[in-house]
Amino acid sequence: MIEDKNPQRTSISELGEFGLINHLTNIFEIKHQSTVKAIGDDAAVLDFKSKQAVVTTDLLVEGVHFDLGYMPLKHLGYKSIIVNLSDVYAMNAKATQVTVSIALSNRFPLEAVEELYEGIKFACDLYKVDLIGGDTTSSNKGLLISVTAIGEINPEDVVYRSGAQPNDLLVVTGDVGGAYLGLQVLEREKQVFQVNPQNQPDLDQYSYIIERQLKPEARKDIPKLLKELGVKPTAMIDVSDGLSSEIIHICKQSKVGCNLYEDKIPLDPQTISTCEEFNISSTTVALSGGEDYELLFTISQEDYPKIKANPSLTIIGHMTQESEGMHLITRANTKIPLQARGWNSFDKA
Repeated sequence: MIEDKNPQRTSISELGEFGLINHLTNIFEIKHQSTVKAIGDDAAVLDFKSKQAVVTTDLLVEGVHFDLGYMPLKHLGYKSIIVNLSDVYAMNAKATQVTVSIALSNRFPLEAVEELYEGIKFACDLYKVDLIGGDTTSSNKGLLISVTAIGEINPEDVVYRSGAQPNDLLVVTGDVGGAYLGLQVLEREKQVFQVNPQNQPDLDQYSYIIERQLKPEARKDIPKLLKELGVKPTAMIDVSDGLSSEIIHICKQSKVGCNLYEDKIPLDPQTISTCEEFNISSTTVALSGGEDYELLFTISQEDYPKIKANPSLTIIGHMTQESEGMHLITRANTKIPLQARGWNSFDKA
């Protein structure tokens, strides 16, 4: 496809703030009865009747959380929704609404913001959530995106990080470490491009891990699956900052210890082969990488027969008494204290 060397650029100042909001949001449709009033008034109105609401917010900042050198705006819009929905599913809840606020500099024309909102709409449609509001403003620091996700849940179904008990099994969905490796590949290719802009990278062999970084998926299926299996987790969290960090969060809030088994950590073959290429330990990547947006949870041992054959779930350890501490049991059967070395946005400041 031939690239358009003179793409249309419509100045956002031509529309004004409210004109921009109307332009970007008039394509969104309401999907939930709980959305009484969405965009168009001073505040949205929601009605959850006998259910409880869960609310979570994430802020994404250019240069800290994303690099537009290799992150397409449509993917960024999609990902900004997904990272918030993941937190709702980690509460065992159903995501129903989102608000989106953006701050952008004058280097972004209307067409660029439309592309961002295409990704937002795609995520809202796929995950069946309503966009009900937000805000727009100018920025002299590039692009900032703040998303708030709202969900609903029956009071008896809520799962916190604080409910794990000694002898509970530690379970993770999918596989981990891929998103971090995808980021390493993209960063490497960016450096190559900066030296030689004529170089076109061949990324076919990294397709899975790059998708894990640029277009992650939230595990909407897991709360439904667990309910069908008759399993209620005792504690749950999403894997956004690295497996070790999330395990430590559960342990500290539940006041328990943990034994995590290195040989049980699920890794995709592409993650393993790319770790070998970069000469990085796959275990280190899994423990500290982050941005996988899988769900990590604990269950009672009595529920083991219900999940043992499910390909989406892997038992990676068990909880212990708090006094025993938090440990990684290596393939050589060595016990190593578990440390949180995952993502820290303040390291980027």
